[in-house]
Parts: sequence; C-alpha cells; structure tokens
Amino acid sequence: MLLERKRELPEKSYTANLFREGRDRILKKVVEETGEVIIAAKNPDKPELIRELADLVFHIQLLLVNEDISLSDIVHELERRHR
Repeated sequence: MLLERKRELPEKSYTANLFREGRDRILKKVVEETGEVIIAAKNPDKPELIRELADLVFHIQLLLVNEDISLSDIVHELERRHR
C-alpha cells in the first residue's frame, strides 16, 4: 500500500502528501511520533501507548519506503549483529 501511494501520489492522501513533501517532512513526523511514544510510555494508559506506537511504526515504514529500504534489510542487519 505505501509503495502504491508513493507511485501514484493520490491528491487527497495524507501518506502521498508526506511523500510529496519529502524526507525532511517524514523525518519530522518520526521525531514527533517518537516524542509522543515517550510521553505515552510514562503513563499507565496501555491503549494510548499502543496507538502512539502504531503511529510511530507507520511513519518509520514511510521513511523506509521513501529511502528504498525494506523490512528484510533491517532483519538482515539485526541478524548480522547477532552472529
């Protein structure tokens, strides 16, 4: 779905807008969502933490797609570190 949004860039898509705005905008969202995860993790509201983690994972996935990095690239790096 994210690759499709990047290719097609539909007009009224939040995801496509981030791709259009580029790396700096995506990085700002990753930083913003990371801060929200930290704040949520300090509170006892587990559902809120799950929502914020979902937002962070989504924006990290956007960054991966934008930079042409796959999740398997990340898995291979983690495996390499633990050999």
